[in-house]
Amino acid sequence: MQVTIKDVAKLAKVAPSTVSRVIADSPKISDATKEKVYKAMKDLSYQPNAIARSLANKSTKTLGLILPSTDENLFNNPFFIQAMKGISVYTQKKDYYIMYTHSNNEENALNIMKNYIHSKWVDGIILLTASENDKCIDYLKEVNHPFVVIGRPENAQNTLWVDNDNFQAMYSVVNHLIKKGHTDISFIGGPHHFNVTKDRLDGYKRALEMHGIVIDERMILEAKDFSEPCGYEAMQDLLALKIPTAVVTTDDLIAFGALRAIKELTDKKISVVGFNNTPLADYQTPPLSSVDINAEKLGYYAAKLLVNKLENVENILNHYIVETKLIERESTK
Repeated sequence: MQVTIKDVAKLAKVAPSTVSRVIADSPKISDATKEKVYKAMKDLSYQPNAIARSLANKSTKTLGLILPSTDENLFNNPFFIQAMKGISVYTQKKDYYIMYTHSNNEENALNIMKNYIHSKWVDGIILLTASENDKCIDYLKEVNHPFVVIGRPENAQNTLWVDNDNFQAMYSVVNHLIKKGHTDISFIGGPHHFNVTKDRLDGYKRALEMHGIVIDERMILEAKDFSEPCGYEAMQDLLALKIPTAVVTTDDLIAFGALRAIKELTDKKISVVGFNNTPLADYQTPPLSSVDINAEKLGYYAAKLLVNKLENVENILNHYIVETKLIERESTK
């Protein structure tokens, strides 16, 4: 039996006219009411007819980009700038515009996203991170709004996403260090709820296991965020427990902090490897070896996936894996 607007209205406990206005994304309907109607539509597997969809889906040729950082911290992490450059290159080629804003936390990002969608400002949204139990991804799926993620989502099958093979990238780094004679290798990752941290930690552990090296959980530390001060603090904690011969980190900023702690707190030579190959890596003391993740390509392919979906390109891929390369400098020699 075909589900009608009346069925949705009954389940949501609103008038049928309210359902029609929600489908058309009327600004006169409150967010709370919209949420009730969206949930009823999802529970009943209701699909609006073509006329209703056309009212709700007038193209703006604009993509929304939510940066998981304050404006003060944005330029400290070049990853975001490089990814934005790649996004800009592709969107300009396709005559799309970018509307971006900053978010301090997940709740803030969710509110921004709802404003984007309910105000019909953007056709699709680009997320720059993926985490476990990601509320932003869950919401975008719930309301069936086009989006793409830079990072591996938990449910990757039904999501557009772009990422590196973070497991293999870290596995290769640790394997390289072991072949150079290192056996006491520590891991300093970003916050554990980010999928990129989990994937790189898995690669670290597997490399040790493959070489028969017992994993010492004391050698695995978590920086509170992807920043130099947090990298310094984590390295300080590590040196109070044990002095490794090498440290792998999940971000160059964390690695910068680790290098500073090593320089200030010990006279031992400790090899350090970062991720992102930021321009400042070459100017550290000693210069920092780092994995180039091709952040610009990540942004480029993310925009390509999303625009292809918006323009109904047939037989599109749902993800891209972008290659990585270890740029070895003095810090691992």
